[in-house]
Amino acid sequence: MVRTQTMVQLTDELVRALSDEAHRRRISRSELIRQVLQAHLDAEAERSVGRQIAEGYRRVPPETPDEWGDLSEMTDQAAADLLVRLDAEERAAGHEPW
Repeated sequence: MVRTQTMVQLTDELVRALSDEAHRRRISRSELIRQVLQAHLDAEAERSVGRQIAEGYRRVPPETPDEWGDLSEMTDQAAADLLVRLDAEERAAGHEPW
């Protein structure tokens, strides 16, 4: 991977904290900065996707009928149809209804 050197100005306190953490992890300060920056960017991308999904649900709530129909109505009808078929199978097998 090609890398580009970038100059960043840090306070003495931040450099000490960076050095301590890099030492604790047994990596260079540069590697620590890369890891922390990558983790931040990954987390931000994940939050962005979450925000986009939430916005989609705000624009089109899950229960909103679309060109395929009303999902909750179809689900209720499918459940009712299944119960009728199961009842018919039970009766055909000689079982008495409850």
